[in-house]
Amino acid sequence: MFSIPMHTSELQFELPPDLIAQSPSQRRDHSRLLVYNRSDKSVAHHHFHELPELLPPRLSILRNDVSVLKARLPGKRPTGGAVECLLLRPDDPPGTTWRCLLKPGGKTARAGSFGLDGEYNAQVLDSLPSGEYLIRFELFKDSDAPSLAQRIGALPLPPYVRRPADLTDEERYQTVYAKADKRTAVAAPTAGLHFTPEILDRLKSDGHQVHDLTLSVGLGTFRPIETERVEDHPMHAEEYFLSPATKSVLHDSSAKRLAIGTTCVRTIEHYLASDDIDPTAPTCTDARLFIRPPYSFLGVDHLLTNFHLPGSTLLCLVSAFLTPDCSSGLEKLKEVYHQAIEKKYRFFSYGDAMLIL
Repeated sequence: MFSIPMHTSELQFELPPDLIAQSPSQRRDHSRLLVYNRSDKSVAHHHFHELPELLPPRLSILRNDVSVLKARLPGKRPTGGAVECLLLRPDDPPGTTWRCLLKPGGKTARAGSFGLDGEYNAQVLDSLPSGEYLIRFELFKDSDAPSLAQRIGALPLPPYVRRPADLTDEERYQTVYAKADKRTAVAAPTAGLHFTPEILDRLKSDGHQVHDLTLSVGLGTFRPIETERVEDHPMHAEEYFLSPATKSVLHDSSAKRLAIGTTCVRTIEHYLASDDIDPTAPTCTDARLFIRPPYSFLGVDHLLTNFHLPGSTLLCLVSAFLTPDCSSGLEKLKEVYHQAIEKKYRFFSYGDAMLIL
């Protein structure tokens, strides 16, 4: 299916600043839940703890079990100036060279190096067109950069959360099912933040099957589309992993699937559109799939997601899911978002959720 021309200006909407959630809800499942039913275009308002009662029977539920790394590393230039280095992704298999963001970038790149006494030295190898820097690390105490970051770094809260991360975030900016051995994300798969162990137990007791996949969420999820035309936007790549057990669910034509978040959608759709047809072997590759209206979804029947940024690729994905076969999904999504704004739903990572049936 061919995409239609779309101007980036169409992805803008007015959002009162006070609706941008700065902290999580008091309890994970106390967040609100807007339910949009595509069959009759109805909107209903609930709370997240009601989710098990709202789902169709016997779904295959796909969730992203990635864990957020404490990717913000403190450092100093040789002159003593402070540096913040944000680890993005390794650039070589041993993981000694990384793609990073630097603050301040220009001064640090000109200095050529930075570090922290007794912890690490880092050489700036290259400045990339993407605004990232290629950094080689020499570590004094740790086996790899993620181990260093997890020990001395800070969680990379999204830029619209205008406060430093604290101890609450170390718990709440992770899903309850995040795997400690999969600390490869610099942003949380936020649709999963609403789940509690109790809700997961209720879903399983109701006959739903829960399956894990892993997509290393990158900062590209927050980057707005800056090209005039949406289709000219260079889509960021994010690495994902699928086990044979999860792949078998995606190859089961009888399964009805609920994707927990847009990261799961990108993984599922990229895999099913690829040439990887061996369901018996694991898959580890990059997703660079830009989903926008109109789009025929191959493996997702229902979607749970948060409310997304104006001008973002995620708005394109969700609008395509609202009306997969036509170009009116964006206008319909704006109508739904307008209702959410009127009813004071909280937006973005720590905000409320939306279920599309």
